[in-house]
Amino acid sequence: MTTHIKFPEPQPQYRELQILHEVARTLTSSLDLDQVLRTIMQQMERSFRPATWSLLMLDEASQELVYAAGAEEALGRKRIPVGQGIPGWVAQHGEPLIIANAQADPRFQESRPTDAQPAGTQPAETVICLPLRSRAHTHGVIQLVNCPIDTMQTQEILFLHALCDYAAIAIQNARAMEQIQKLTITDDCTGLYNARHLYDMLDAALDRCGRKHQPVSLIFLDLDHFKNINDTHGHLIGSKLLGEVGQMIRDNIGPLGSAFRYGGDEFVVLLPNMGKASSINTAKLLLQTLQETKFLQENSLNVTLGASFGVASTPEDGRGLHEIIRAADAAMYAVKNSTRNGVCGAPGIGTAERATPEGPTSENKTVGRGKVGSGILASIRHLNPRQ
Repeated sequence: MTTHIKFPEPQPQYRELQILHEVARTLTSSLDLDQVLRTIMQQMERSFRPATWSLLMLDEASQELVYAAGAEEALGRKRIPVGQGIPGWVAQHGEPLIIANAQADPRFQESRPTDAQPAGTQPAETVICLPLRSRAHTHGVIQLVNCPIDTMQTQEILFLHALCDYAAIAIQNARAMEQIQKLTITDDCTGLYNARHLYDMLDAALDRCGRKHQPVSLIFLDLDHFKNINDTHGHLIGSKLLGEVGQMIRDNIGPLGSAFRYGGDEFVVLLPNMGKASSINTAKLLLQTLQETKFLQENSLNVTLGASFGVASTPEDGRGLHEIIRAADAAMYAVKNSTRNGVCGAPGIGTAERATPEGPTSENKTVGRGKVGSGILASIRHLNPRQ
């Protein structure tokens, strides 16, 4: 005979512990911020039954709150300055607000255009707004509208605070992970991407642009006589100069370009969707800007620089990652070993050919670094008539 035992419904405090356990398990098993916040907000909605809710994230740069989830689509385009309205007040002070009569609160009226309830819902009567804080820093706020706050117990308020704490931890973890990922792809001297990330981005660009039959270009540049700076002023000054050059490059390659420090005093610019002629013009602009810029002015040195530039593009200079790098590098060394302070486009190998490890095969043949054919030298003289 089978005995059926009916277990009693769990008490509210046990249900809350169960929810906290589920949220904690999600938090520790996933680095996906969207998934963690979605789990937290689902539990919050289930437990407190608000008519509407919003998760707003703080934009550090503009000091504005941005609707990230929960609000209707129209609200997603709006921003609330810190200090304005109920969400802005909570973000500014880092303190929660529980408002039983929202219509009578001047802070609600102040931000009425952005706090407007979605169509078809009842006007806001009660508002609970809590900060998402960790280590004395506010990451955003959660706002619940029209919760039955008249029946809420103290333990329920504490439970709500606990969920907000979990949300803040998730945001903090996600941002820490973003920072770690950024450090792994960034050169700490210049703030540019490092060589490892160049290979990843170039590989992705070749794949993406190749499928669309669009070109990809690389600019290699090597500072001329940079060793003299280190020998004369020391490596700290040399490192600062590299940082200023990196900033100059970043400011002059447009929104689609990416800049990298390849190593030593060598830099690379990746230009997706840009052909040879336009990329050569970009290299010329970089050279002109480099020549006209006074570096290390804060150190009263007013250093001027020149550089050797090499440009290569798909498909004429190669189709693979190593081919295009080799072609740009060889063109740069063609300048370095002849005129310096100039721009050279790779001679090209034709769209029907594939580059060999030794480089293009013709009178322009370049074998290894530093060996220059007459065809490349002619290209340099053509691109840099002043030399």
